Amino acid sequence: MSHQAFVDSDEIRARFSRAMSDMYKSEVPLYGTLLELVAEVNRNVMHMQPDLTERLSRTGEIERLDMERHGAIRVGTPEELATIRRLFAVMGMLPVGYYDLSEAGVPVHSTAFRAVHEASLQRGPFRVFTSLLRLELIEDVAVRQKAEAILAKRTIFTPRALALIERFETVGGLTPVEADEFIQEALETFRWHSEATVSAEVYQQLHDQHRLIADIVAFKGPHINHLTPRTLDIDAVQAGMPHWGITPKAVIEGPPPRKCPVLLRQTSFKALQESIAFIDDQGATVTGSHTARFGEIEQRGVALTPKGRALYDTLLNAAREQLGVAPNEGNADSYMKKLSACFADLPDDYDALRTQGLAYFRYFATEQGLAARKDVSRPRELEALIKAGHIQYEPLVYEDFLPVSAAGIFQSNLGDTAQAHYAATSSREQFQQALGATVLDELALYEQTQQRSLAACGKTLGITV
Repeated sequence: MSHQAFVDSDEIRARFSRAMSDMYKSEVPLYGTLLELVAEVNRNVMHMQPDLTERLSRTGEIERLDMERHGAIRVGTPEELATIRRLFAVMGMLPVGYYDLSEAGVPVHSTAFRAVHEASLQRGPFRVFTSLLRLELIEDVAVRQKAEAILAKRTIFTPRALALIERFETVGGLTPVEADEFIQEALETFRWHSEATVSAEVYQQLHDQHRLIADIVAFKGPHINHLTPRTLDIDAVQAGMPHWGITPKAVIEGPPPRKCPVLLRQTSFKALQESIAFIDDQGATVTGSHTARFGEIEQRGVALTPKGRALYDTLLNAAREQLGVAPNEGNADSYMKKLSACFADLPDDYDALRTQGLAYFRYFATEQGLAARKDVSRPRELEALIKAGHIQYEPLVYEDFLPVSAAGIFQSNLGDTAQAHYAATSSREQFQQALGATVLDELALYEQTQQRSLAACGKTLGITV
């Protein structure tokens, strides 16, 4: 079969993202309301800030703003994780970054599946934050063994989805008919099931260890627990949520508000309490409830270099140490004041972030630069080219996640009493063994994108930058 007959992985990813969004809107109607609120805020921001709109147009961000989605799932076994990796590979999504959330009291470690090249991200920026349960952190041996036995019996992928994954791996792609079928079959893995696979008693045992353990183990599959639209002003969304009948979490996770946003800020509406059917030992149905799914919003800023990220971590830790306890509803205002004060040490100016080597940027040749191609006296060094207006730069959007923020989102939606403490250390090697692959270094990917943009400028201008 000709390679030309295959559907591009970027296209499959974009279509799957839309299908996932439609499914989640039908399952969680409040998510549809959230999308409307975010769209309204984004329109207002672009109307009030024409310079920002121009920058988004120049980088192509404006075209993908409404496409921005990330989802999150939690799997229970290495086999499930390895197969999820193969499923996402069909959509051109690779594991990027390693996140150990056990350090923040959540018994999982994670990666983010996403596209890795800027051209692919432009076509479909969908990401899925994927967590693997660390069974070894379940302290009660009997409960741990019970969880292992429950997970060993389930299959979270349809037979046809597995067959299509294997076909993709064997022949190198999927035909249009197969791609359509794959999208529908893959959705079944992420669909919500209101019937638990365990009794109410077993559910409670799992729940007593950690609420998230019950969410991972007690159901037919790793239901998508949230999807996330991207906003240009998360503070406006946070303030607007109550007016739309949405209850927000107390604290926006990540850095404080800034003129030049960095990394990632996240908030969410609180998780829904949903009716669940449990089956008792006699086969009778028992009605109960489960809290897991919520709506999240993100605002993405510029990606920071290793130097910038080290400074960010230092400032965030300083603010949290000053607060003394985890941010919550009672101390939200105090925390934001301390956070803003600490982050005064991180320049709030793109030029300063760039020249101090704190953040990554994309570079673009200008019309003025093109017009000067034949001028032998034109500048050739990057800074001189920027000063002469021959090259412009724009912040490179952060595509990944922050472990403290992810843990904060999890905890706020699991309840304040869900905080746990685990002595286990980070286990990237264990995670990668379960994954069946090495996770990619997100900072190396940003560096590669920045260098490609410089090389493209040099090619366009006929010089070496």
